[in-house]
Amino acid sequence: MKYRTLEDIDLAGKRVLIRLDLNVPIQDGKITSTARIDLSVPTIRKAMEAGAKVMVMSHLGRPVEGQPEKRYSLGPVAECLSSALGREIRFVEDYLVSEPELDPGQAVLFENVRFNPGEKANDEALSRRYAGLCDVFVMDAFGAAHRMQSSTCGAGMFASEVCAGPLLSAELEALSAVVENPARPMAAIVGGSKVSTKLTLLESMLSTVDWLIPGGGIANTFLAASGIGVGQSLYEPELVDFAADLIRLADKNGKRILLPDDVAVADRFAADAAAVVKPVDDIGPKDMVLDIGPATSEKYRSVLDSAETIVWNGPMGVFEFDAFARGTRDIGQAVCSSGGFSGAGGGETLAAIERFDLADGISCISTGGGAFLEFLQGDSLPAVRMLESSA
Repeated sequence: MKYRTLEDIDLAGKRVLIRLDLNVPIQDGKITSTARIDLSVPTIRKAMEAGAKVMVMSHLGRPVEGQPEKRYSLGPVAECLSSALGREIRFVEDYLVSEPELDPGQAVLFENVRFNPGEKANDEALSRRYAGLCDVFVMDAFGAAHRMQSSTCGAGMFASEVCAGPLLSAELEALSAVVENPARPMAAIVGGSKVSTKLTLLESMLSTVDWLIPGGGIANTFLAASGIGVGQSLYEPELVDFAADLIRLADKNGKRILLPDDVAVADRFAADAAAVVKPVDDIGPKDMVLDIGPATSEKYRSVLDSAETIVWNGPMGVFEFDAFARGTRDIGQAVCSSGGFSGAGGGETLAAIERFDLADGISCISTGGGAFLEFLQGDSLPAVRMLESSA
């Protein structure tokens, strides 16, 4: 991949528009996870210290275009950024009407780009308006790099100068090594609620990795495909045959799909439900599997300890509930203690990394969810194509 980076451009005195991924969870006006903000702060600081007039934009949630809603406002993010940077980051809502006035070294945050009609459709007029706001467009939102939208691709097609930011560059470099020439043996942890959302990833990973470790509802579907009853657990009956085919394919090609030996179950889906550890053969008709058990954690840890490359996307269970957090925590710690390269991405994975304080032990933390998955599948990302074209 060949594209310009932030280091290739003199930013002093220039209007610099940076597309970041600040799509953080907000409840009752309060940010519950600052992971994506924390990862993005160095880019903003770098541009400010270079003497640029910095404008930051991002999406948040899935609002209806043209219908701004307070719950999707980036206002709380501006406050968080100001605190993190130790300098005021002014929040600007009417940037498409009136270009903000800035001095070199100052920064502002624009309101949610998804409030703007035409954003998702990559509307040319909107893209040109974004480009007209800046001298330099910086794409540094790996989490949105798989979206062909005005703020991710369109602005870059019309801006005078275009480059990749340091966060995007680092993620692309690290993940490219995983896709093109991973150190072996390689393990992939693919958790989450549904097989259907990660069909292509599961297939592509099975052709690449030595060990595939499903988690959450995905693991339940694989257990059902192995003839094990999963009671009232979340799984996808219509994809049991698909999971069974993958198990057979893995066996044929000398790969291993690792499944739980024991699980933590409850009689209801609730934060105060009691966790009961059972062998998978003892899962009852009324049980809900909400986490892996300690024996399974130890089995997975022994595999991860010998892996030279680990890719982690998705939790082992309902880690948001304290009683069912152990499996995800144990696997996350195993990823951190492995001696090889580790790459982790996806919203739930970021939340788990933050909750269990795992960031320092992971080689590459990707801000992306969908982009992380698509890149691992070998798909070309629209924003990367734009950067290469502009170069």
